[in-house]
Amino acid sequence: MTTEDNSIYRKHNSFVDLRPRHGALHETVIARVEALRDEPRRGDGMSDAYRRILDFALRDILTCEEAHTPCLRLTPNVIEEINTLTGNELPRYLVHRYRYEIYPQQAELDDYPPYLQIEPSSICNYRCVFCFESDKTFTRRSAGFMGHMSLDLFQRIIDEIHGKIEFLSLASRGEPLLCPDIEKMLAYTRGKFLNLKMNTNASLLDERKCHAILQGGVKTLVFSADAASEPLYSQLRVRGKLDKVLANIEQFQNIRVTQYPDANIITRVSGVKMSDQQNLDEMENLWGNLVDQVAFVNYNPWEDTYHSPVNGVSQPCSDLWRRMFVWWDGKVNPCDVDYKSTLAVGNFGSDSLGRIWRSVEYDALREMHLTNRRQNKEPCRRCSVV
Repeated sequence: MTTEDNSIYRKHNSFVDLRPRHGALHETVIARVEALRDEPRRGDGMSDAYRRILDFALRDILTCEEAHTPCLRLTPNVIEEINTLTGNELPRYLVHRYRYEIYPQQAELDDYPPYLQIEPSSICNYRCVFCFESDKTFTRRSAGFMGHMSLDLFQRIIDEIHGKIEFLSLASRGEPLLCPDIEKMLAYTRGKFLNLKMNTNASLLDERKCHAILQGGVKTLVFSADAASEPLYSQLRVRGKLDKVLANIEQFQNIRVTQYPDANIITRVSGVKMSDQQNLDEMENLWGNLVDQVAFVNYNPWEDTYHSPVNGVSQPCSDLWRRMFVWWDGKVNPCDVDYKSTLAVGNFGSDSLGRIWRSVEYDALREMHLTNRRQNKEPCRRCSVV
């Protein structure tokens, strides 16, 4: 038995809608990809395996028919990301975008995950209705889940993955700006990744942190906001205040425009689409002049994973081949729907991320999903992510 499509959360295509401020320059990107295809020395410096991936990516973008699957396509967010890249960065980006998009559809692995999420803090100052931070058995300090990552641990993670993983996110279960060392962490990532994303509710975005973000390695900054007016905003983002967040984002944009006009960063206001009360036109009217993109993503029912009903989903979870999570204390988990880490596959303090990614424990979980035994595993049988 499987659930209907509308009850499945497709992780690789979670945008309900994404509206770029200046429009996606599709023709410009196609011209750059065509020029790269015709470059006789494309992929110089890459391994043979990565050069083959680059050729696959170029083929997909330029010749793939719409019905063909799997196929790397130029979605609006990919186009926007490519428009921030220099010429010599484009081949690397296409290789790692292919690994991120296509490898999970083919259940293919190599030495490292295409994407790594690092958790600077598991603590959050909000209690959003759609988030597991509303689960008191998780946020209670005595439960042991709450904490901040040390700068030393963060730097050791970055040292291992630099040159191996190009897509990185500083966000997971908590609010990253709560981490006392977040400014030093951002500085340590400068110039090391093609796409470093950070998600924040923007409530703690003071002037000092604005400069740290703009001077650091962040390439995509996502402000999490789900409404354009009160009281809906604070009903969804419990403990949050829209006027405070709006003022902070206005300050960020002013600093960006006046002091960092050449900053190669994409900013986005992104909300979780919960109801018809949330209107993207209204979101665009409020936020559109302050950020590069406004978007909604699909709601994923993960605020109480462990008590969700068994759902009958049999398709494998693509995240098992797409991304890996490192919590504040070094624990490595295959997903964040399992926010209490019952599926933990290792600890960075005692093993490398590369070995954990290809470990017996991780492969056993993948094999369960591939052989239609997802429903035998908690909390996978209660999760709708594919």
